[in-house]
Amino acid sequence: MKEAVLGIDLGTSGVRIAAVSSDLAVLAMTSAPLVAPDNENGRLTQDPALWWQAIETAFKSLNVTGIRILAIAIDGTSGTILPINAQGIPLQSASMYHDRANPTDLARVEAVAPLETAALGGSSPLARAFRLQASAHRIIHQADWIAGRLMGSFRFSDENNALKTGYDPLTRRWPDWIADTGFQMALLPEVVPSGTRIGTIAPTLADHFGLPRDTALVAGTTDGCAAFLASGAKQPGDGVTSLGSTLTIKVLSASPVFAPQYGIYSHRIGDQWLAGGASNTGGAVIVQYFDKEAIPNLELRLVPEHPTGLDYYPLPKRGERFPVNDPGLQPRLTPRPSDDATFFQGILEGIARVEALGYRRLAELGATPLSNIRSVGGGAGNAAWTKIRLRELQVPGGSSLSDHAAVGVARLAWRGIGYEA
Repeated sequence: MKEAVLGIDLGTSGVRIAAVSSDLAVLAMTSAPLVAPDNENGRLTQDPALWWQAIETAFKSLNVTGIRILAIAIDGTSGTILPINAQGIPLQSASMYHDRANPTDLARVEAVAPLETAALGGSSPLARAFRLQASAHRIIHQADWIAGRLMGSFRFSDENNALKTGYDPLTRRWPDWIADTGFQMALLPEVVPSGTRIGTIAPTLADHFGLPRDTALVAGTTDGCAAFLASGAKQPGDGVTSLGSTLTIKVLSASPVFAPQYGIYSHRIGDQWLAGGASNTGGAVIVQYFDKEAIPNLELRLVPEHPTGLDYYPLPKRGERFPVNDPGLQPRLTPRPSDDATFFQGILEGIARVEALGYRRLAELGATPLSNIRSVGGGAGNAAWTKIRLRELQVPGGSSLSDHAAVGVARLAWRGIGYEA
């Protein structure tokens, strides 16, 4: 009988479950949709029962015949929190990752929080937690609650999900300044490193889902970290670029980077760190100038061996956050050549230069320099653009193992039972 672990990914639009072997082969995979969060009176919330229903639905179509499941790990949306009673029952809807904090509560956090913490910003989970305190036994994160349901204990969180709630990954504890905000620290969960075994599946649920009763539960991570792990990156210097509407870069580093001026903080994964930043450049600029239907034909006309010489900094509108922190930075997309393919290539070259500058900036701030790059997102399949990017990055490119975060969090499940997948 084959052996595998389950990675459960709770994304913004659905749940995905992957059964993954120790060599990271996907033996089975299934998914179920999630309805969009509610938006009432400016609050973005979701009933946690919907998460569990989606997991139930996904499990019904997961075929693990002939596969012995050894462990489970879960990733969830970073910053989604909910209050529970002593039995783990939610006391109200979850406050979603992009929910807005009450200004008064945010001011409490801003008054005492160090600048390098990830708990700042208008959607700060710590600030949002103030309005969830009443009658709560504990305030936990989305992935914590699913893991708790599976094993019947709601004691633990992981270092990645806890980061935006104020957890200090350097000292590996909840810092004292949280108490200075007036928040009840007793409501916070116990935090363990991602990839730590935290329990065993409850017997009734093991039987319900057709899993072995000794299936281990392992502390997971956020959806973003899981997506990085899904690429197969594992050595310091391994980078992953997401080429979507915006440009997001992440590099595995031997040292952490905390640079609030660029919106950069680091997640801890074992004894390594995941540092990254997000630029406003990306695909959103391209679709401002070209119809999506025209882009495939333009890609065929790219000539990466012959740079255009156009010095663009492509932005959809004024303002940049990383690798240049300048709210007033104007898009630089002139002169525009008469040939659309040349203009298109110039934009791609500009995005590639921003990407390269981003990785250099991370290294300047203390991260391990980039040594290898993997790509995900809509632009990853453009072979000519890849050649342009590799010329700018001056590092070899590797193929991404998977685009599914469920595969990434499954790597942590293997780690929790003693395998380094």
